[in-house]
Amino acid sequence: MNSLGSRPGGPESASGTGDFTELLRRNDAPALRAGDFPRVSAAPVETHSTTVLSFHYQGGVIIAGDRRATAGNTVMYDRADKVIELDNETVMAIAGSPATAFEMARTLQTSFQYYRRSQLQPLSLSAKVRALGKLIKDNLPMTLQGVGTVVPILAARDLHNQRDPILFFYDALGAQFQAVDFAVSGSGSPAARSVLQWINRWSGQPTSQRDEKQAVQLALQLLDVAAESDTATGGVDRRSLIYPQVKFLTRDGLRSAPVEMLRESFAALEAPHI
Repeated sequence: MNSLGSRPGGPESASGTGDFTELLRRNDAPALRAGDFPRVSAAPVETHSTTVLSFHYQGGVIIAGDRRATAGNTVMYDRADKVIELDNETVMAIAGSPATAFEMARTLQTSFQYYRRSQLQPLSLSAKVRALGKLIKDNLPMTLQGVGTVVPILAARDLHNQRDPILFFYDALGAQFQAVDFAVSGSGSPAARSVLQWINRWSGQPTSQRDEKQAVQLALQLLDVAAESDTATGGVDRRSLIYPQVKFLTRDGLRSAPVEMLRESFAALEAPHI
């Protein structure tokens, strides 16, 4: 019996290509023909962050996001941080692909810090807004393939003019828009947007007239409403006591809502009203 290497059409004739599958084909290996190799027909399921929202209240801007990250119908993680501080005056809330969004956030954090240290002054508000828009635009090839899409919300304060915080939202191509009252993004955003539109037009107490305590309660209610209509939104996990991530941007700077504040606010909402 001839060995594999001595058969006609063996390694001597395939050595010029270095193609192992061609070698198998030439030697007619029955169990290892190239056509027998399994083919991957589906791309891996992408992880998504879901619902984030922001609105103006009396003291400034509140930014909130649920904690759930999903991949298809699977809950990948229920403690995801979707409200990311870029510097002391700028915060971004992410909806879409966390892998892409976190990379954008790290790039912006480094860019803002480098400019501040090299120029001895912070980057202007307009430059920050466009920097995020450019990163989203540069991600367009991935967006067109249906993966890596990020549709964030940005809240920032312009230190050069000592202005109140300003709220921006983006589309998937990188265009930015200033939000007068509120901005929402993610799979649960339609439900939250509808409630905010009603509140600001018909309730008699728009979000801009609410104090900090009322703003926190409203943010928790909105995320809970979104979770009721969207399975990808986490809302408040009553069993594990996992609360949404909430931050405030005011003229005094950026700070996070402590867990105790969120716990008390949600308990007050669930208490029976007589």
